[in-house]
This record gives sequence, structure tokens and C-alpha cells, in this order.
Amino acid sequence: MNLLKHIVCVNQTLDSYGMNDIYSRRKFIKGTVGTGLLFAGAGLLPSCSIFRMSGKGISPAYDAKGLPTVLFGKTGVRVPRIVCGLGSRFCHLESDEEAERLLNYTLDNGLYYWDTAWAYDNTIGVPPGRTKSSRLVTSEVRLGPVVNARRNEIFLSTKVTSRDPDEAMRQIETSLKRLQTDHVDQLMIHDVQSMADVAKLSEKGNLIDILHRMKEQGLTRFIGYSGHTEAEAMKAMADRGDFDTMLMAMNHWNAANNPQKRFEMAVPAAKAKGMGVILMKVVRPKETITTLKPVDLIRYALSLKGPDVIVLGLDSMEVVKSNIEILKNFQPIDDSAMKVIAQQLVPFFNHENLPWMESGYCDGNYLV
Repeated sequence: MNLLKHIVCVNQTLDSYGMNDIYSRRKFIKGTVGTGLLFAGAGLLPSCSIFRMSGKGISPAYDAKGLPTVLFGKTGVRVPRIVCGLGSRFCHLESDEEAERLLNYTLDNGLYYWDTAWAYDNTIGVPPGRTKSSRLVTSEVRLGPVVNARRNEIFLSTKVTSRDPDEAMRQIETSLKRLQTDHVDQLMIHDVQSMADVAKLSEKGNLIDILHRMKEQGLTRFIGYSGHTEAEAMKAMADRGDFDTMLMAMNHWNAANNPQKRFEMAVPAAKAKGMGVILMKVVRPKETITTLKPVDLIRYALSLKGPDVIVLGLDSMEVVKSNIEILKNFQPIDDSAMKVIAQQLVPFFNHENLPWMESGYCDGNYLV
């Protein structure tokens, strides 16, 4: 193990082989990821400077194409207010060619913030209007070729799920291999559920420590967490003050049986720490409240005070074009109209028969 760490950590060795420029070092990092050398376990995370190359020398080339952007908390990055959600809906696109066409279209039209996860694939649930595919489709794998070709144009975010340190490291390695890159812009802990979960994540050497190490080594620029359950847990993670971002589900938990004030508790806590705040599950109510149109739900979410951006699932060219037009022409809804929509959402809070309102729900199903 000590020999392995010296092999990958001594800059002089790289220099002797002519790896004294950013491009050569990046090629080396990608090679070690491919062989599994980079992540042999949490205890083998290298501390040398070659793993801090990400983000240096190759500047991001983000282009919002005139779409409204926002400063994403303390990251200092300007991002479009709509994020491309690459969960279940995206994975249930049957054609890989169509998926690639959609991805390139988003970049060509200003939507450069992409949200994926190690766990996102088409095996968990089938979105309404889709049929189950006979083949496995994995979000990160699908993104890989476009990321490889257009890496510096994308603000790329993924998530790690496992609470076991060794397995978490394997998931991070797998994500980088699938995405065909040596770094992401944002790495998040997937689905923080409870205070017990926060305690587990906070154990020495567990996932919070791992994410900080990934950031130190330049394998991610920013770190964050996602969740759609316990408000206290989301707030506790924000109160730590050592995360850059929070991704939070909007109004999809069964308030009749398990009332949670995520928005009231977690958003102010995150904003107090300068964090970027992302909302997901924005248009989900359309499946139970037919009087609400997706455009109204999107405008409602964009008008809420506190969150910076919202995630919308990428599932068709029609939807993408519609989302771009909504954002391009967006004007905040006034307070009286916001109250009307909030009142219309009341039946959704009390709905008890939707899978994403159950305690066993796994984020990534129909990510909208």
C-alpha cells in the first residue's frame, strides 16, 4: 500500500515521464481510474498535488445562451435556474441516439447544469406514459460520451449512495469511469433520511469525510447532499456549515401522516451558511391535481423565495423546449397568485397512495 501511494503521489515521478502539463496529468488520472488504482479504499486516498489538477488549466466554458442565471451560493458559479434532471425519466428514453441528441440540445441552448447519480437507472420505477425497457440503461453511462466530448461546457453533478466507506469509494470510482471524466463539479451525498443517517454519515472516515477529501484532492469542486424526508436531518446537515449545496424535495411527502417543514427549516439554515439551494419534485403534483398545469408549477417553484434553482426531468425534446421558453420568459408570480397555487396544492399534501410518499422511496424515480 505504501508503495502504491508513493507511485501515484510523487510529482517528480510524473515529471520524469514528461507529465509536466495539465493534459498529461489528466490522462494519467483517467488511466488510474480505469485500473481501479485511484480508489483502493478510503484509507488510500492520495494526498499529492497531481490529484488537485481538476479545475486548473482548463477553464469552464459555460454558456447560458441568454437564459436567466443565478449565483449558486458560495460556489461562486453562475448557473441557469433550471437544472437538467437525469433520473428515471431520462433513463426510460428507449433510444440512446435520442438521449444524446437531447443532451447536446440542452448545452446548445443554455442548460448546462446536469444532475445525475450513481443510482440513477431504469430498473426502479417506470414513469407515467413510459414502458419498461428490456435492457439496462444507466444515467451516468448515457452521459459519458457527451461529457467526454464537451466536459468544460457542463456543470456536472452526481451523487454517492452507500453509507459503507469502501463501497462509497467504489461508487465514486464507478461514477467517474461511467462519466468518462477525472472530476465532477459537484459531488453529493444521496438521500439524507434521518438524524440517525446524519450520525452515520458523520462517523470518522465515513461519507462526509470522504466528500471533503474528494474536494481537497480536486476530484470535485463542490460538495453537497440531497434529501426528501426528515426536515430536522436536512437542517442538521446545513448547520454543519461545511457543505456548498443542498438538493431538497418540494412538497411530496405525506403531510397528513408525517408532517415535515423542510422548506421552512432547511432552506433558511442552508441560506444562512451561504449554500446553493436546489428544489426537486417540482412538477410532481400534476399527476394528482389535473387543474394545475406544469408551466404554472414551474413558475411557482421559480418564484419561491430562497431556492436558487429547480430540477426538471429531461424526457423529451418537447419538454426541454417548453422549459427553455418558460425560463427565457420568466417573470415572478405575484404574492396573490402564489397563494392561489399554494391553496390548489393542498390536496397533494394529503395524498396517501403515491410511491414517492412512502418511507421506502428511493430518489431518482421520475426526477421532476
